[in-house]
Amino acid sequence: MAKATYVKFEMPKELADKAYELVELVRDSGKLRKGTNEVTKLVERGETQMVVMAEDVAPPEILMHMPALCEERNVPYAFVPSKAELGNACGLEKPTAAVAVLDAAKGKPLLDDIAEKIKALKK
Repeated sequence: MAKATYVKFEMPKELADKAYELVELVRDSGKLRKGTNEVTKLVERGETQMVVMAEDVAPPEILMHMPALCEERNVPYAFVPSKAELGNACGLEKPTAAVAVLDAAKGKPLLDDIAEKIKALKK
């Protein structure tokens, strides 16, 4: 399957796994917000530490604006292969296209690690 047009860089599997792990950690100890509209508003307000987006979102227009918005606001963002798995990581029964980490709490070292590795990928 071709990569969705909004996916700006290739995430290695171990990095995507870390992003899922971060979402799970934050779900238990920090603050998360789910859903594209919610995430968009939080990025615009500068209230998010990181955004995690699913690569299998259809239609891709749903997340088309997100990478550019994150870059404009200096918010690190990551891609994971599956919206169903992203939903699970948030503790949802249904898939979710995007998640914003508002407060990483115990997940902060992991968030910083992922952000650093993504910065290197984007070069």
